[in-house]
Amino acid sequence: MPNQSVQPRRSLIFCPGNRPELFAKALGTEADIVCVDLEDAIAPQHKAEARERTLPLFDSAPPPDGIERVVRINCLRTPEGLADVHAFLDRRPGPPSLMLPKVRHAEEVRLMDDWLSSRGLDTRLQVIIETNDALQECYDIARASPRVDALLFGAVDMAAELRTKVSWETLLYARSRLVHAAAGAGIDLLDVPFLDLNDLSGLEHEARSAAALGFTGKAAIHPKQIPLINEAFRPDAETIAKARKVIAAFEQSGGGLLVVDGTLIERPVLRTMYRLLAIAERGAAPVPR
Repeated sequence: MPNQSVQPRRSLIFCPGNRPELFAKALGTEADIVCVDLEDAIAPQHKAEARERTLPLFDSAPPPDGIERVVRINCLRTPEGLADVHAFLDRRPGPPSLMLPKVRHAEEVRLMDDWLSSRGLDTRLQVIIETNDALQECYDIARASPRVDALLFGAVDMAAELRTKVSWETLLYARSRLVHAAAGAGIDLLDVPFLDLNDLSGLEHEARSAAALGFTGKAAIHPKQIPLINEAFRPDAETIAKARKVIAAFEQSGGGLLVVDGTLIERPVLRTMYRLLAIAERGAAPVPR
């Protein structure tokens, strides 16, 4: 399992599809993921325009800069979502990854996988869990396709479906279910954006709480949130040192049974160590206090 194959996903920022001039700015924000949005950020009358303006952004392969590029399409159960899919299926090379919103069942993910496979595309997938049905099926959704790299928690829509408030306490059960699903599938899990731009201490608290719960990253709505998010999900020096020690021991063992400091290291732990080292090597400087 080479370390360079691990993509850090601490932070994500959206860029509206009808404003392609903002794409380059978003790529310069130090976010691990930049997502061009064709869904929530675009009014219904501008969907077709946003799609056409987004397509040229992916006419060439992205540079190896460590930034993951994603397009959030519209819901697959809508005409606009199907139009998005057809547009990208016929484009080469196209976006490296697509984000699927409003998913209800694992079958939607499998259908998207089938469409991509039929065109010989290696496009990756990220799935937003924001419906009650998806919360029920999140474990199966996370495993629905080997293309799925991450789940994302859509708290606002989820709270509406659950008839509750958007708060940490009321949505803790939903978050915990997603941690279970993502960990079981060995994929990443990103938390909902923190919506109060003026409350940076609240953002930091929520990001650190998400990291402690088992999330691997958090979305942002503004570039000024990204350094705090990156720092919240950046492993400390002791954790990095342990990861290096475990990885070195594994690579010297030739893949056999591994015991480090008297503790048996199993495959899920090893995957985590590679991921932590990849984040450390991303080189995010600590946020000034």
